[in-house]
Amino acid sequence: MHHPPAIDRERLPALLARMPKAELHIHIEGSLEPEMIFALAQRNGVTLPYASVQALRQAYAFTDLQSFLDIYYAGASVLLTEQDFYDMALAYLERAARDNVVHAEIFFDPQTHTARGVAMGTVITGLERACRDAQARWGLSSALILCFLRHLSEQEAFATLEQAQPYLGRFIGVGLDSSEVGHPPEKFARVFARCRELGLRRVAHAGEEGPPAYIWGALDSLHAERIDHGVQALGDPALVQRLARERIALTVCPLSNLKLRVFPTLATHNLQALLDAGLMATVNSDDPAYFGGYINDNFLQVFAALPQLTSTHAWQLAHNSFAASFVTPAQRSAWQDRLAEAFESCAQA
Repeated sequence: MHHPPAIDRERLPALLARMPKAELHIHIEGSLEPEMIFALAQRNGVTLPYASVQALRQAYAFTDLQSFLDIYYAGASVLLTEQDFYDMALAYLERAARDNVVHAEIFFDPQTHTARGVAMGTVITGLERACRDAQARWGLSSALILCFLRHLSEQEAFATLEQAQPYLGRFIGVGLDSSEVGHPPEKFARVFARCRELGLRRVAHAGEEGPPAYIWGALDSLHAERIDHGVQALGDPALVQRLARERIALTVCPLSNLKLRVFPTLATHNLQALLDAGLMATVNSDDPAYFGGYINDNFLQVFAALPQLTSTHAWQLAHNSFAASFVTPAQRSAWQDRLAEAFESCAQA
């Protein structure tokens, strides 16, 4: 493994912003800014339970995952047409390109939309068109991951997979999200087995608010290839050994963890402890419109809060993001070369 030149602490923020990175934990519906929610509501004649953009922003004071999800589903109600999904995704991708994201693997929640009578094809076609345009405009590579809502039944997940069958070539994998506690991964074992037969990649939210047992379940029952969040893993030494040995990536979301009170402050976040334990942690934004920051904000704030984090950790996190991406070895290697160049040019600046 190529080790980068050390960059001093005062140049670290510039490096964090400039270095190429992959984002592997982004819910596209969670990138809907209040301004766009209001614009789409107006375009589609949807009445919102908030008087203004300001009132909606003020409602973004959650106490836990459920209070966030309530407002997240209200925001999604404005998404009705293919153009709405396109506009939402393109706004995120433009922002990601500015943050030097070179590859994004984007979660979407079709059940949030099909339950409102929006067709699966409307959702996927709008999102995929934005992904193609982002590649053409900014050279930003991206892929879609269809997530099942875990508070709903496995039967409903199967129905969703059925609706998505005609679009199998347009998304690369499946995930599991929404309310974690009380909905263990085992509940979805059969549908994930079917997805595996279909050649889809598999990821799952586990160990955010749920216990380490949910991470074991995601690995053993769902055959998850990446764990979304996973910050509770450190509570189980045998699990830590396994995650390190099998090189299972954790898609950590520091500002989300702060906003949903998984950690009381960023200074108490365990990102460095995860890296020091030999785990393949990455930094991501989760639901950036709701949690106070996109990917570079997450890097900058967590590095500011944890003064022991160095440029070596920055390199490790970016390197991990490429290692954990569902891409070809050639793509991965090209981005890792660009990462090395960013460090060299920062060292010489």
